[in-house]
Amino acid sequence: MNESRASWTNTTHDWAGAVDPDHLGRIRVEPGEYAPGGPGHLVLEAVAYAADEAACRGGGRCVITLHGDGSVSVADDGRGTDTRVDEHGRIVKKPVMATKDLRFFDSPDAERLPDGHPRRGMSVVAALSTWLIHTNRRHHGAWTQRYEHGVPVTDLEPLPADGTTGTLVRFLPVATLGADRPWSAEDLTRWAAHWPGLEVRLDDRRDGGAG
Repeated sequence: MNESRASWTNTTHDWAGAVDPDHLGRIRVEPGEYAPGGPGHLVLEAVAYAADEAACRGGGRCVITLHGDGSVSVADDGRGTDTRVDEHGRIVKKPVMATKDLRFFDSPDAERLPDGHPRRGMSVVAALSTWLIHTNRRHHGAWTQRYEHGVPVTDLEPLPADGTTGTLVRFLPVATLGADRPWSAEDLTRWAAHWPGLEVRLDDRRDGGAG
């Protein structure tokens, strides 16, 4: 039986709203605060969610892909982003991209990512990306949705099932963040050590990349 959204327990995000414009605007006007070091911090924010899934499942895998157009994708083999059906029969996904992560965003004790800076949540990635595409696969369905500067510009678009679960987030960091330092095998080794149980692999598809 479908339940009222008001009865859903908030754990990582507030189910009551899909978009928090003030929150996204706060991030966009202070990119140096929320993405210190540039685009690389956004990647770590995304990988941290893959690490959450790995911790829940006793292990997992994550692939970071550097694309030729400057975008980055982070794919994991977890359960997929929580998606529910409300009392009106509407599909509702947890608003991880466009609202604050209740665990970290304003917490002085927020988890530190491998770059030494605090974790704030996926809304930072979405708000500081020209575009972001969130593709989600769960046992009961799959969908994709596009965001621009943190705001959804499409509805949930259904996808055919392929027998897998997991999340794929592809995003193009805003140009004002600048170019991050090159990725290296040493970086990946350090990140993997930070998140026990998560196997991290890099796929560099840029010109001259390792492939």
